[in-house]
Amino acid sequence: MLATGAAGGYGTYSNIKGAYNSGTALGAVAAGEGATAVLALVLLGLTMLGQSSPAVVRAGLWALPAAASAMSAVAAPDGPRTVIYAITPLGMSVSAEGMAFLARRIVVHVDGRDAESEARAAAVVQALAYHRARAANHPDKKIRKRSDRASWRLARKVGTADVTLGARLLDVQRERITTGADVALGDMFAITVTPPTAPVTAGRDAVTAAVTPALPPAPEPGSGEGAVTGGRDGEDTQVNEPLTGLDGEGVTPVVTPVTLDQLAAIAGVSTPLIGEPLTDEQIVVVLRYLRYSDDPPLSYRQTAAAFRESGFTGGEARIRGAWATLMAQEESPR
Repeated sequence: MLATGAAGGYGTYSNIKGAYNSGTALGAVAAGEGATAVLALVLLGLTMLGQSSPAVVRAGLWALPAAASAMSAVAAPDGPRTVIYAITPLGMSVSAEGMAFLARRIVVHVDGRDAESEARAAAVVQALAYHRARAANHPDKKIRKRSDRASWRLARKVGTADVTLGARLLDVQRERITTGADVALGDMFAITVTPPTAPVTAGRDAVTAAVTPALPPAPEPGSGEGAVTGGRDGEDTQVNEPLTGLDGEGVTPVVTPVTLDQLAAIAGVSTPLIGEPLTDEQIVVVLRYLRYSDDPPLSYRQTAAAFRESGFTGGEARIRGAWATLMAQEESPR
């Protein structure tokens, strides 16, 4: 890069010296390539210090060689050499920009931050905040409208060329993709085994055998023994028939489903309410309640659909994360 810049400066000096004297050529090179070299060193130093360069420095890196290019083109004796004379001074600009760009990339690699990108991002965010405030509170309707449009144009530039923001967004997307793949594979390869439940077939005799030992023996006919007292007004209450089910069949046990309040109490969280923001633990409780509201248990898609239809609030990413937690709890040996 230094050699390219030196060659460009020497070429400019030779070209102008052919049309003017050596002093004029030396002054032209100093004003063009020399000043460009000074600005390149300033840009390089600021970049190595981790600071953003002023706009006037970046503009001067191209304005001064452009002026030298125009001066060389005027000094050319004919048309073909006009193009060569005009291109020669641009070698210094390319060298300066190349050194500054390489230095900036080295600083970004070592320190993990880009001063130029941060300065541009700060300027965009500051302008966006100003235009949003003016679009909301300015008394002039036309100015509000212009600021509103300007804010939308600035919104497209937020985060542009921000290496740190890009890395963080990629980490978030990787986590979401991993969670989604885990949930999808869990739905595909999960096997729900429902153990068979033996029906209760105990009839009249079985119920009688279970109840009779707890009852006093039946009295013999004509005797006043074996009565169970405790009826109304001290009257004796006699048990004549054992307890049986309907039409002499056995009594079928009734299974009471677990409520959402009970699941929340077991998990140690407050009861999730419809329409209110939920914590991650509350979303897990709601998903468990909805998953086992039917037999066989619902899949992820069915549970997520039931979650939304029930009116609970929660984003797709949080629901997927809570489902992964629920699946991990179900697969845990505990």
